[in-house]
Amino acid sequence: MPKPTDIRPPFTRETAAQKVRAAEDAWNTRDPERVSLAYSVNSQWRNRDTFVQGRPQIVEFLLGKWDREQEYRLVKQLWAFTDNRIAVRFQYEYHDETGNWFRAYGNENWEFDDDGLMRRREASINDDAIDESDRKFHWPLGVRPADHPGLGECVK
Repeated sequence: MPKPTDIRPPFTRETAAQKVRAAEDAWNTRDPERVSLAYSVNSQWRNRDTFVQGRPQIVEFLLGKWDREQEYRLVKQLWAFTDNRIAVRFQYEYHDETGNWFRAYGNENWEFDDDGLMRRREASINDDAIDESDRKFHWPLGVRPADHPGLGECVK
């Protein structure tokens, strides 16, 4: 699978889907430095009610996120695309420091520069408390295995 920065606009259905899976794989590493390299140096984010700009703030944001959202496992799915934009829907599961489990549902809108770096990310996310027995994402921490169902197969 190519790295997110290897895939550049204009997107086709195939390259947009590859971009989404590459982003999912990177986020599932929970490595803020690695994830930040897919974004332009001055990338602008809205994540829920938080606004972030530039790679240093992205790294700081992700460090805090994955400190709070433990055992994080994410699945993304291509929703729509144009030449340099991609819309994604996603779900992820995590537990907090007290062991309470959650499933987060959301949508993201991405805009890319000519080098394939994301210059804008808009994320709307809702959390739903779940019982641990209701979890869907059970693979070992890290990248989702190729044979694990995507969102189309395991949607609530």
